[in-house]
Amino acid sequence: MTRSNAFNAGLVAMAPISASALPFGVMAGIAAREAGLDVAASMGMSLVIFAGASQLAAAQLIGDGAWAGVVVLTALIINLRFAMYSASLAPHFAYLPTRWKAPLAYLLTDQAYAVCITRFIRHPEMENRHWFYLGAALPLWVVWLTATAAGILIGAAVPPAWQLGFAVPLIFLALMVPTVHDRPMAVAAVAGGGIALLAHGMPFNLGMVTGALAGIIAGVVAERAQGAA
Repeated sequence: MTRSNAFNAGLVAMAPISASALPFGVMAGIAAREAGLDVAASMGMSLVIFAGASQLAAAQLIGDGAWAGVVVLTALIINLRFAMYSASLAPHFAYLPTRWKAPLAYLLTDQAYAVCITRFIRHPEMENRHWFYLGAALPLWVVWLTATAAGILIGAAVPPAWQLGFAVPLIFLALMVPTVHDRPMAVAAVAGGGIALLAHGMPFNLGMVTGALAGIIAGVVAERAQGAA
């Protein structure tokens, strides 16, 4: 497979998924503005972080006046899954120099990982895999930045009294519910959400971080208990 063919195949594979990022990106832009960030900082968040769930969490914490260290720690915890994605993809890109690996790592998303790892496993002999990955990941980056820019403009025009920030928890629920398909995940969700609520009044807004850690621990314990049963 030539470079152009691999890139075009990635474009085609990602096309049906890219549109799904539009409403999520718009809401991320609105959330950043609701948190009090100016246009440059709101757009910079999408450029630097480029991770929807952690952007929404960071925006909510900033809006609540959380300590900067808590904002960063929360984003890192939410994004830990990318370390696992990277470990899974690493053998497929071992032949690449660092000048390729660095931008590909920046473009890593849940959608890009799912599309690419499926193709790589089915076609282990595939040539120019990095061009397929680029074709899949780059359009989503463009869509995300475009959508967040639209959300930033919308957010700047919305009167503060409308309080659109309430939609952020609803988006997290919409993202979480479809992923709860077994007992350990249900235990993690209930434990994490419950602890986060109980710890809401913790200093430095550490409630979300505490809830996330509690959910991870509860999920691991439940998974081990299920395996031992």
